[in-house]
Amino acid sequence: MLRRGLLGLAAAGLAAPARAQAPFPNRPIRMVVPLPPGGATDIWARLVAEPMGASLGQPVVIENRAGAGGMIGTEAAKNAPPDGHTILFHIASFVQTPVVLRRWPYRVEDFAPLGKLGTTPLPFCVRADMPVTTLKDFVAYAKGRQLSYGTYSPGSSGHAFAQALSDLEGLDMTAVHYRGEAPMLQDVLGGRVDCAFHSMTGSGEQIRAGRIRPLATIGSMPIPSLPALPSFVSLGYPDYFGNSGFVGLFAPVQVPAPILARLAGAFRDAMAQPEVLRRLAEMDTIAQYLDPVAFGADVAAYLRFWQGLVDRLNLTAEG
Repeated sequence: MLRRGLLGLAAAGLAAPARAQAPFPNRPIRMVVPLPPGGATDIWARLVAEPMGASLGQPVVIENRAGAGGMIGTEAAKNAPPDGHTILFHIASFVQTPVVLRRWPYRVEDFAPLGKLGTTPLPFCVRADMPVTTLKDFVAYAKGRQLSYGTYSPGSSGHAFAQALSDLEGLDMTAVHYRGEAPMLQDVLGGRVDCAFHSMTGSGEQIRAGRIRPLATIGSMPIPSLPALPSFVSLGYPDYFGNSGFVGLFAPVQVPAPILARLAGAFRDAMAQPEVLRRLAEMDTIAQYLDPVAFGADVAAYLRFWQGLVDRLNLTAEG
């Protein structure tokens, strides 16, 4: 799964027709977001799409293709003509969902990394009317009760960490899977689901307003707007609760190298914009730009981490 695929790439290059490439881009660029509108991934994508379009001289248009934990949109991007006019904006479920579902409609090597945007803390939140204020309170409240937790897709961080919490504390919690964070958030707000892991980007406004209550967070860094919120690791949970994944941009690997470089440069320029960085900070997103080579290594390392975690938790899902 982690093979570099150099022979295949070399063969593809040798087989390419010897003709001049058309100017790039020569029409709007489609940025596939494999999750629904309104969630964190959609918000991040729209934030970088506008400055990328300005840099490239063509608009970058968001296309939400949700379903199967992000695999439908990802596969659609993989199968698009490799001319650089279709790119993929994705989060860690890029590798998470296929590992958990034991189904790979694409390989990591099918995509060339263009750059990392960063990461986001994932606070564990409960419905506002639950009579708890700390994670210790929640564990005591949950014991002997049947609770439900939402996930923004099967096999996602929210799924794995909620299952880990349930297993470690001996709780009886049932997963309710959604097609993205936005519909999950609505059900937590409405009290139809008891708890969930949320991104600050997609749910921060509701968290800060007290409509859902954060108890602890995934990740290794404090949440800027909630500095007193403890991390799971600081509360004595295993170190794997410190890894909150990645957010970044990809393109089909068959796209010619000069076009990949142009796309990567446009993303790099977008990530250097003060307005983009300001808005990311406002959303409690931790900007951690990485270039294509460093981001590729980051994705490969995360895949290894996730495979080990899924095996440890014996995590499975259908989708």
